[in-house]
Amino acid sequence: MTEPRKLVIACATVIEEMLPLLPPYVEHRILDFGLHTDPAKLRHALQNAIDASSGQADTIVLGYGLCSQGVIGLRATGCTLVVPRVDDCIAIFLGSCSAYRQQSWSEPGTYYLTKGWIEVGDSPFAEYERMVASRGPEYAERIIRLMLSNYKRLALINTGQYELERYRDYARRTAERFGLRYEEIEGSTALVKKMLNGPWDDEFIVVQPGQVIQFQHFFRTAS
Repeated sequence: MTEPRKLVIACATVIEEMLPLLPPYVEHRILDFGLHTDPAKLRHALQNAIDASSGQADTIVLGYGLCSQGVIGLRATGCTLVVPRVDDCIAIFLGSCSAYRQQSWSEPGTYYLTKGWIEVGDSPFAEYERMVASRGPEYAERIIRLMLSNYKRLALINTGQYELERYRDYARRTAERFGLRYEEIEGSTALVKKMLNGPWDDEFIVVQPGQVIQFQHFFRTAS
C-alpha cells in the first residue's frame, strides 16, 4: 500500500521547524514570510500554491495558523487541506495552543524569537537597523521604542531542532540593547509532528476537496 501523496506549504519561519522532521516522501513549498504583512496577498499566494499543487498531492498541510485571517477563504481544489487550529505560529513552536495561552497569561508583554524569525530578519529589531540606514538613528530609536512600548520580555523559543548558540547570543544582545528581560523558553515539536504525521484531531482543521476554510473552523465548538 503506497503512502498518500502529501505536500507541505509553509512560510520560511515555520519550515525551519518542519524540515528536520519531514518524511522523505513529503515534498514542501516555501512562501515568503513578508506576505504576513498583507493578509490578502498571503491568501492569494496560498491559493495559487494550492491550485498549482493539487494535482501532485492528495493532502496539503499548511504551515500556517489563522495568521490575521490570511487562510480564511482558501479552497481545497482537488485535495484535502490540513491546517493547525492556532492563531499564529507561536503556538506551533510551543507545541500547542494551551502552551501559548499559558505563556500569554504569565508573561503577556513578550516578544518571541526563533531561528526562523532571526534568519528571515522580519522583526522590530531588524527593522530598526533598516531605519537607522534610511532615516537615521534618532528616528529609528524613537520608532522602535514606540513599537516595543508594551513589551517587557524577549523570549527565545528552543525547540531543540538546531544549534542554538548563535541565535542565543543575538537574542541576548538584542534584549540588552532594547531594555528587555531575556529568557529562553522550552518549545516543543509535538504539534509539528502531528501536522506531518497525524492524527489530525481537534487541534486541526481538515477541509475536504471543494470545501473552503472558514473563520468559525478555528473555534473548537464549531460544527
